[in-house]
Amino acid sequence: MVRSVRRGVLLSLMIGLAVAGSARAGEDADQDRVRRAVERGEMLPLATILAAVRPRLPGEVAGVEVERRKGKWLYEFRVIDDKGRLYEIYVDAKTAEIERIKAK
Repeated sequence: MVRSVRRGVLLSLMIGLAVAGSARAGEDADQDRVRRAVERGEMLPLATILAAVRPRLPGEVAGVEVERRKGKWLYEFRVIDDKGRLYEIYVDAKTAEIERIKAK
C-alpha cells in the first residue's frame, strides 16, 4: 500500500514538473517575484523550508505553491499520508513555522 502511494506521489510530482516546465509569462513573473523575495531575505529558499518541516509533515509532499497573504509569504504544501489522505500545510516562508494543517 505504502509503495503504491509513493509511486502515485512520484507520478504526481513528475506530472507537476512537466506542467510547470510549460510556464506562461505571468507564471515566469511570479517566479521572479519569489526569487527576488528570497534574495532580499523576505523568505527562505524551498530547500531550507523542506529540511525544516519535512520531519513534521503527516506524509509525503505531492505539490508546493508559494503565495503572499496579508503581506506575508507562505509556502503551501500538498501532502499525502500513507492512507491516501490529502492535507494542505501552510508554512511561514520566513520562519519555517507551520501555521496551519488542513485536511482535504
